[in-house]
Amino acid sequence: MKVKLNRDYIIPFVGLKIGAHKFEFNITDTFFDNYEYSIIRRGNVKIELILDKKETMLIGNYAIRGVVQSECDRCTDPIEIDVAGDYQLVYKFDNEACDDESLIIIYPEEFELDISVNILELMMVSLPLRSIHDEGECNEEMIEQLKEYVLVEEKFDNEDDEDLSDDSEDEDNDDIDPRWSVLKGLK
Repeated sequence: MKVKLNRDYIIPFVGLKIGAHKFEFNITDTFFDNYEYSIIRRGNVKIELILDKKETMLIGNYAIRGVVQSECDRCTDPIEIDVAGDYQLVYKFDNEACDDESLIIIYPEEFELDISVNILELMMVSLPLRSIHDEGECNEEMIEQLKEYVLVEEKFDNEDDEDLSDDSEDEDNDDIDPRWSVLKGLK
């Protein structure tokens, strides 16, 4: 990931007194320009960080609220997604690396904290697993092209799940290997 250093997201923690410190960041489109391969393309997000400095660590409590733009998972057109979340990251002063994802090591020679990557990661964690347009808002040309290549039709979120009828079960049995169909009768 190619990242340009942005001084707006660097906190010189050495000069901070023990206790809580509040920082606010307004994330705009220029923030995402620094991350070439990010799934988030644009956005307007407010970040509030309460950084609690202790003797051996910094505890960062992030509150994220705003809207970002990514790609629809169905038609690949841009889609606006609300992001919101409260997260905690612990920055520990230490000499040894750690595998814990919520624990970030600050080595003795460091005197400032670049939180830009942390902010991006927390926004990505705030995204839903699947981002799709509401019914009828997807790019119809793309949907038509996709239908040419679909082998199994997908049920979309707004369709009701229905149980298979006995007729469709019989049709499915034609495709089953006879060795497996014998096992179907066992209970």
